[in-house]
Amino acid sequence: MQRKIAIIGTGYVGITTGVCLAYLGHEVICVDKDRGKIRKLKKGISPIFEPGIEEFLKKNKERISFTNNLNKAVKKSEIIFIAVGTPSREDGSINLDHIKMAVEEIKKALQNCQDYKVIAVKSTVPVGTTEWIKKKIRKAYGNNFSIVSNPEFLREGSAMKDFMHPDRIVLGIEDKKAKEIMLDIYSQIKAPKVIADIRSAELIKYASNAFLATKISFINEIASICEKASGDIKKVAEGIGYDKRIGKYFLKAGLGFGGSCFPKDIDGLVEIARNKRYNFRLLRAVSSVNKNQQRNFIKKIKRILKKTKGNTIGIWGLSFKPDTDDIRKSPAIEVIKNLQRDGYRIQAYDPVAIPNAKKELSFKDIKFCKNAFLAAKNSDILAIITEWPEFSEIDMKKVRKLMRHPNLIDGRNLFVPQKMRAMGFYYQGIGRK
Repeated sequence: MQRKIAIIGTGYVGITTGVCLAYLGHEVICVDKDRGKIRKLKKGISPIFEPGIEEFLKKNKERISFTNNLNKAVKKSEIIFIAVGTPSREDGSINLDHIKMAVEEIKKALQNCQDYKVIAVKSTVPVGTTEWIKKKIRKAYGNNFSIVSNPEFLREGSAMKDFMHPDRIVLGIEDKKAKEIMLDIYSQIKAPKVIADIRSAELIKYASNAFLATKISFINEIASICEKASGDIKKVAEGIGYDKRIGKYFLKAGLGFGGSCFPKDIDGLVEIARNKRYNFRLLRAVSSVNKNQQRNFIKKIKRILKKTKGNTIGIWGLSFKPDTDDIRKSPAIEVIKNLQRDGYRIQAYDPVAIPNAKKELSFKDIKFCKNAFLAAKNSDILAIITEWPEFSEIDMKKVRKLMRHPNLIDGRNLFVPQKMRAMGFYYQGIGRK
């Protein structure tokens, strides 16, 4: 059954949810206060870099529209998804200002409505937030609505696939009518539907990301042991990954995790625990290990440059992961800022993230390059930070000839150490012999 849906917020989660629900046959209105975003979306231009999203926008333009008018969108729709940002504050707590503003706007829009509505929270919010939203809206709208927690599990770079072919769909639901509507919305998606109470649904999102981040920090700790004990982290990860209780995913040693989800959700869950008078020591350690990976990487760079008396560093990769232009909490940004403070010259390249990096990084002692070869040219050391596919396919013999000193630090273990050394590189990976 075609449903009329409003989505508040056209950020990463909102726009992905909107185009995918339109693809499933629903009538979707996406709302955002940012007029520039809405103008772009009306032209079929996505405000984010995500493979496949503009193709979906064009194919489903008859079922998806974009507006700055939240009032009309809410009145026309049966289901209202809240998909606004919930960034971290400096102390790790979650900033709910966008949620609060959205709720106030929804309340105003509902004042003269008579129709039953379902309000579904897609944003990642602390436990109890969805119930707080319910109380706020009930004061303005009575009981003619239902509230649902419907957390997202989208990975940047594969968001469209994750939405259409998810591992599960989580629904925190209080009543039968809302359950029927939400299950109907997702009826075409073949995946387990986890029906839970609202607070458990809110926690599932945090717990999922926290566990995955823990796996990453764990394998990075093992990588540190490998370096000291002359082991190979790739073989160790392969060996433990065959154990079905562990699994092979998220066992890649490197510079640690970044992006808008893992760091924020770890801080958020630690804060949730603290508010309940529980000290989540494990997650504090996970965050500490992650930051330490970047410090160790920087130490490796400085140690080599001290020996060669060089000061030019080629950087491959600026986004926190491939297939996205997102630089939020990117290890590359942290590494570059640290190196800039010590006066090193940076030559950086990324296939798509340079425009965003330019907004974040000082232009002092940095040159943004048009391709990977230019970033390596005349460098004293080449540091690989993001595992873009083009880096693993590049002509490394040519790269070697371009460099002033053939020092290669592979922060993502893209290359085989023996092959790189045979080409004449002084090679270091993460947790490699």
